[in-house]
Amino acid sequence: MAKHPKEIKTEIIINSNPSKIWTILMDFNKYPEWNPFIRSITGQPLKGNKISARLEPPDAKGMTINPTILEVNNEKEFRWSGHLIIPGLFDGEHIFELIDNQNGTTTFIQREKFNGILISLFKKLLDDNTRRGFELMNQQLKIESEK
Repeated sequence: MAKHPKEIKTEIIINSNPSKIWTILMDFNKYPEWNPFIRSITGQPLKGNKISARLEPPDAKGMTINPTILEVNNEKEFRWSGHLIIPGLFDGEHIFELIDNQNGTTTFIQREKFNGILISLFKKLLDDNTRRGFELMNQQLKIESEK
């Protein structure tokens, strides 16, 4: 069981429909063109698949992770889970959610739930750099989706 559970949650209203936003979010090949936080993802977005993602939080050292996809719910949710070295040290479950506001806008939520014995060591990085990375990605996704 987690010793130091932590969650980062960000959200933004995008003036676009979930279908367009989902298409951008699932087009991993174009991430380097618009995404300042998740610089690349390789692999197929299918439940149970392993993918490789390059994360580059602002003002912090980047890292490549190899999470397992937990959920792909078309135009609603994309979720993966990964860990540092071995499970239980520093685990994360990353979630993208799209909520259709039924008025031509979509609420995009990006969050991550962290667990593990090393959470306290990464608290400042998570609260500052990682949160800013989420916010930068959200803003760029909004720009891409509203074109």
